[in-house]
Amino acid sequence: MSKADPEDEEPWPDPDPIEVPINGELDLHNFHPREAKDLVYHYLVECAERGIETARIIHGKGSGQLKAKVLSTLDKHPLVLGYRQAGSGGGNWGATLVDLRTTHESQDAQKE
Repeated sequence: MSKADPEDEEPWPDPDPIEVPINGELDLHNFHPREAKDLVYHYLVECAERGIETARIIHGKGSGQLKAKVLSTLDKHPLVLGYRQAGSGGGNWGATLVDLRTTHESQDAQKE
């Protein structure tokens, strides 16, 4: 008998939604890695709409797979101006700081 592949198992039922405060800091420890891409994308949109110019995404140190998924999402996000590893007081390589173009800036640029 071979060991079952966890990917082949029945998925966990969707838990009740978690309300995430839009305050510029997103901690991914409370979420399943498969949720990261959409969560990060939409979270940054919400930050930009609220005028938050810098967001901190806490992905943890772990194996680096979640961080890679986050960085891939940031590379493709239209509101991301740039990003960098958080410093020693912000989580080091377990967190990423993201510079955002607020939607107000985007709207102003479109009017010009």
